[in-house]
This record gives sequence, C-alpha cells and structure tokens, in this order.
Amino acid sequence: MTSFPAWAIWALLSAVFAALTAVLAKVGVQGISADYATLVRTVVILCVLALLVPLSGQWVDPRSLPARSLLFLALSGLATGASWLCYYRALQLGEVAQVAPVDKLSVVLAALFAMAFLGERPSPREWLGLALVGGGVLVLAWRR
Repeated sequence: MTSFPAWAIWALLSAVFAALTAVLAKVGVQGISADYATLVRTVVILCVLALLVPLSGQWVDPRSLPARSLLFLALSGLATGASWLCYYRALQLGEVAQVAPVDKLSVVLAALFAMAFLGERPSPREWLGLALVGGGVLVLAWRR
C-alpha cells in the first residue's frame, strides 16, 4: 500500500480546516460587519501563532531574515488579508455552498500564477485536474 506524502496530509488537513472556516464564519458574521469579523479572526490567529512559534522552538530574530523573504511574506500577508475581507463579505451575502466553490477557483488561479511568475509547468494530468476544478466551480456557481 502506498502511503500519502507528508505534503498531501497537510494539504488535506488544510482543506478540512478551510471547510470548517467557511461554516463557522457564516455563523460568525451574522449581525456584525464582515471587516470586523475578519479582524476578530486575525487576532485569534495572531494569538495562537504567538504561542505556537516560540513554544515549538521556531522563533528567530526577524532582523536576521532576508529582506526578500520579508518583502514577499508582507505581500503575501496583504493578499491574505484582502482574500479574507472579500471572503467574509461574500459569506454575508451568499450561502456557503455558493461562496466556497467560487473561492476554490484560487486553485486554478494559483497554478496559472505559478506558471507566469515561477516558471512552473503543470503536466497533462495536472491540467486535466485544473480543468475539472475550474469546471466544477462553474457548475456549482451557476444558478438558473
């Protein structure tokens, strides 16, 4: 029997937690602004990571990090924040079953951005999977 690679297990756990995020957030944004809900979520994440990183021995002096890494992590943080703000606003306006599939279009976009900016080249099998994901998003998002 073939075992899953470590990255696949972590990616599957990410998907499970992302699914929980959508359902829990839908309930959480009721009666408050989407932006404030995003702030609360961010503070919780900050507190958890502020405990986890030092306790797991992963803390390093930020001044020792390469400037390029800090720049791209900062840009990634801005993109994450924008994504979360948009996601919570979408959850306020739509149903989880509508919002979550469209959000997963990020799978296809990430592959396209990786091609354009990182030089990655998906295999034919990966292209098929990306096409299926994209098609699935369209099927789930399309309403009569």
